[in-house]
Amino acid sequence: MDGRPAGRGGAVKARAVHFVAPRRVEVREVDLPAPAEGSVVVATEFSGISGGTELLAYRGEIDPDLPLDETLGALAGTFAYPFRYGYSAVGRVVRPAAGFREGQLVFAFHPHQDRFVVDAGDAMAVDGLEARVATMYPMVETALQVCLDAAPRLGEVVVVVGLGAVGILVAALLARTGAVVLGVEPEPARRAAAARFGVRALAPDAVAGAVAEATGGRGADLVVEASGNPEGLASSLELLAHEGTALVCSWYGTKPAALPLGAAFHRRRLDIRSTQVSTLPASLGSRWDRGRRAEVAWRLSGTLPLAALCTHAFPFEAAAEAYARTDRKEHGLIHAALRYR
Repeated sequence: MDGRPAGRGGAVKARAVHFVAPRRVEVREVDLPAPAEGSVVVATEFSGISGGTELLAYRGEIDPDLPLDETLGALAGTFAYPFRYGYSAVGRVVRPAAGFREGQLVFAFHPHQDRFVVDAGDAMAVDGLEARVATMYPMVETALQVCLDAAPRLGEVVVVVGLGAVGILVAALLARTGAVVLGVEPEPARRAAAARFGVRALAPDAVAGAVAEATGGRGADLVVEASGNPEGLASSLELLAHEGTALVCSWYGTKPAALPLGAAFHRRRLDIRSTQVSTLPASLGSRWDRGRRAEVAWRLSGTLPLAALCTHAFPFEAAAEAYARTDRKEHGLIHAALRYR
């Protein structure tokens, strides 16, 4: 089919990461389906590891009956072990189709796998970006959707809690809207990375004073919670002004979230909303669709210093180590990827 040796029964084989139990992944062989007309075969060069949903899946902190992602064809099935996951694969076309040429660098939302088949309509050409940097594209698209949902007004004060890859990108894009953005992050290395994007990043014990100074004591207009920690949402509510909004970017999975919803919450008429990249809100439906969002996200990917976030790359065969080190938030690790070549 594409020059790759066939396994028993004539099926072409690939290797893929399988989530087999909480905090356990294995690289196993899988059958590569025969490509239908209009499909391309891609040899993966890098695939990115999400520090959000993917780590929840790795830890076993997602309802096993929940579909992996109903909007992505490559992510069929549920979070019941064993399953394959991942959604940021970048590689070279080895069997061209539908306008893609052999050797062309492409991106696809696909689980971690050394070779895969995807409909040409689900592959996106990567122009002007290195393969490792292009694995950041889903993070940029997520950050863009957060900004669309946040919709801050010029001069409003926004606090972004948690400066992982998505948090840094959210803060950087919100600043481009004319908002006054403050980032909150306990880890110095992540605060330094945020500074590369022009984000003023503060330790948690300094943020309340900075918000009071920036607002004359009024409080922040908006908080974006991107830490992945429910306690980050609870503590951030006190930063908000009267009728301020907390926009929850994090997905906590099965972790409980205890919130202080007493007199201060009610009397200040605070608002808590969610933001999510799999769908677009109805309020944007007449002007935005997935195609427009993807086009803007790719354009942004070419202008942002994404390489500053690409801190770690692990051999594909060392996937177990990659997840373990990402899970324990190893010092300096912001975004990890698997390397296939």
